[in-house]
Amino acid sequence: MNFYKTLLKPLLFRFDPEWIHDRLIGWGGVMEHFPPLLKVMSRFYGFTDPRLETRLLGVRFPNPVGLAAGFDKNGRIVPFLAALGFGFIEIGSVSFDPSEGNPKPRLFRLPLDEAVVVHYGLPNEGALRIHARLRRVYPEVPVPLGVNLVNTNRGPERLPRSYGEIVDDYVQSARLLKDTADYLCLNLSCPNTEAGKDFFLQKDPMRDLLSAMEEIRLPCPLFLKVSPAGGVVGIETLLEVVDSFSIVSGFVFNLPRGKPDNLKTPAWVWEAWPGAVSGRPVREIANSWIREMYRRMDRNRYVIIGTGGIFSAEDAYEKIKLGASLVQILTSLPYEGPGLVKRINRGLARLLERDGFRRLSEAIGAGNPA
Repeated sequence: MNFYKTLLKPLLFRFDPEWIHDRLIGWGGVMEHFPPLLKVMSRFYGFTDPRLETRLLGVRFPNPVGLAAGFDKNGRIVPFLAALGFGFIEIGSVSFDPSEGNPKPRLFRLPLDEAVVVHYGLPNEGALRIHARLRRVYPEVPVPLGVNLVNTNRGPERLPRSYGEIVDDYVQSARLLKDTADYLCLNLSCPNTEAGKDFFLQKDPMRDLLSAMEEIRLPCPLFLKVSPAGGVVGIETLLEVVDSFSIVSGFVFNLPRGKPDNLKTPAWVWEAWPGAVSGRPVREIANSWIREMYRRMDRNRYVIIGTGGIFSAEDAYEKIKLGASLVQILTSLPYEGPGLVKRINRGLARLLERDGFRRLSEAIGAGNPA
């Protein structure tokens, strides 16, 4: 019997999802003060197999399953999350100035679809406070740590006057946090804020941002979390600009805005909810972005982190065979429970053996020929 899905999830789902999330963050922070308990958790939830280990961009990942940005927005429970068996953890999104995000309620469940509607609007404590926390935590984290950076959400009534201000916001955060992470990821297309929506689909702002980032001389890899709104043309435009900047190491696709047309939940339930859908309904469209990016990018240079609708080892493996070197989960955790990471990694090892791959790297892009 799956204790979480049978007993605990029905109880948790009786409460507001953001309230439950905040309680979990608080509980995880308490656990940080009990290292022996974290070691026990790590043994219980961890799964080790040399076939899953990979070294990318100078960083060793013990397994390819990471936690996406959005769960631990302020880097408050990184040791606790590492004990759940993740191969890497990404915190954030972090903006230079603190932000309260969008008004509540801003997180809604769609249980019939195994999805959520997200309208957080990037609440976080700001780069200065998070930097102080990571300086203490980072040296002790046993898996790679990524920091997701974003432009400060100042609300619709206080939009930046120029894209120079937006670029400066990213640059200040990157300059401050670059030495407390194994990689940085620039979130360039949050679907839940007014400022800068799909702003970096334009060539000039992207060039200005990357030029400014080059001047920082980052000591770690840099990923771009980009909008899927432009489709294939958007991917080709992105690569046209980015290929000139050696600091960029890879890509992640953000959520699409609005609601997909394959929801099982009746429209009257969600049509008044603001925000974007995350979870199982976006799996196929997310796979299509990975497929098209992998076919067009320089595979000797760039890495894709695959996200969107990963609920099983088969879901993760599909993204890997399409071209993702790493994958991230988030929405599936409240639906499947903390044991999901171990189940995915154990299943990936089984799938690699089934297909005759000696290591994970051999499977990357195997289902997506040029």
